Amino acid sequence: MMQFRDAHDNLVTAASAEAVAALDATVSAYLGFRADTGDRLKAAYAADPDLPLAHVLRGCFMLLFGRRAMVPRAQAALDAAQGAAARAALTPREEAHIEALAAWVAGDLVGATRGWEALAAEHPRDILALKLGQYGCFYMGESARMRGVIERGLAAWDESIPDYPFLLGCHAFGLEETGDYTQAERAGRAAVEKNPSDIWAAHAVAHVCEMTGRAQDGAAWIGGLAANWRQCNNFAYHALWHRCLFLIELGEPERALDLYDREVRPESSDDLLDIANAVSLLWRLEAEGVDVGNRWQELGERAEAHIEDHLLTFGDIHYVMALAAAGKDEALDRMLESLERHAATSPESEAAVANEPGLALARAVVAHRRGEWVEAADRLLSVRERIWRIGGSHAQRDLFEEMLIDAALRAGRRSEAQALLARRREARPGNEWGRRRLHRLAG
Repeated sequence: MMQFRDAHDNLVTAASAEAVAALDATVSAYLGFRADTGDRLKAAYAADPDLPLAHVLRGCFMLLFGRRAMVPRAQAALDAAQGAAARAALTPREEAHIEALAAWVAGDLVGATRGWEALAAEHPRDILALKLGQYGCFYMGESARMRGVIERGLAAWDESIPDYPFLLGCHAFGLEETGDYTQAERAGRAAVEKNPSDIWAAHAVAHVCEMTGRAQDGAAWIGGLAANWRQCNNFAYHALWHRCLFLIELGEPERALDLYDREVRPESSDDLLDIANAVSLLWRLEAEGVDVGNRWQELGERAEAHIEDHLLTFGDIHYVMALAAAGKDEALDRMLESLERHAATSPESEAAVANEPGLALARAVVAHRRGEWVEAADRLLSVRERIWRIGGSHAQRDLFEEMLIDAALRAGRRSEAQALLARRREARPGNEWGRRRLHRLAG
């Protein structure tokens, strides 16, 4: 084993420069959400079967699925990385990556994220640490930290460094989630101009359009770029999910349902984000009076396989929604019991999130599905200021704000609904969903 410089000037322990180049290609593919990321990782292994950071990448990729079934595979990758470390003198940076992966495998996303943040602070050109740090902060709901982890590294980068547009796209998303919409849109558009296939940067601009009430602009933005994402993985479904949100905002829910089948849920995948996209979109369509047919059944069957997952409370809540909507009451009871047990006994960091606000949120979405409007509104109100802890974006968590307003309206609590809608109008002045419901209240 020798040490070589990667594309971002970090030292990498490897058998050859060829192996490091293959590793760089894998990281770039990951940043671009490319469907061939796995193939590129295989090429890195082919060049060096004992490449420590390749093992780290594989472990991280397994955990990024957000499924409990992938944890043993991540553990195997961690074992391989630790074995490689025992046979060669690694850099402190590589050792820190292995430690962060070990924390994540053990269910300590909080500890793993601290590790990535520390890595990014010490090695600001370590784009893997920057990206994973943003991911960890995102699923902890820590928007300011998510912005900060990227922002602190920007000074070490410029346009001459490979993958710079990807970093700019990450910065755009952090800016958007902290409410700096003008700068976020500027950074996101600049990243897309430099790399038209950068779906993460494009998605950041879509979020800006969502939060600033520019549904027409958002739909046109997504539509104009979708052809560039043919080499992307299933994250493209999420970007296209945003187009459906814009269509609902524009008063075209039936068109959004058509796109659900062709672009958001074109196949029955078991991916957490795919299921979350589908669940939240079907709920919104039903709230607009659209008959979604038997689509809940497929999602309920998928969710039933994840009753014991609990890697991310964000995922658990969407699985609960799918089970309740599909009428799978026995499976729903098992999932709620499992979530309670996890919250009470698990040493994993997400257990605290499951306990607060996860359980109340899970019971609220069940109450809403059963037409128990008062209970749904009360439970949602009780955790409204803490829902951010489940992670996800403002746009994704807005589902629960819409559900709260809907429950309050259906419970006949007009003054409460009016106050919630007024606050929404302040945060999202151009939001048509809120305007339509205020109009109904006034009518």
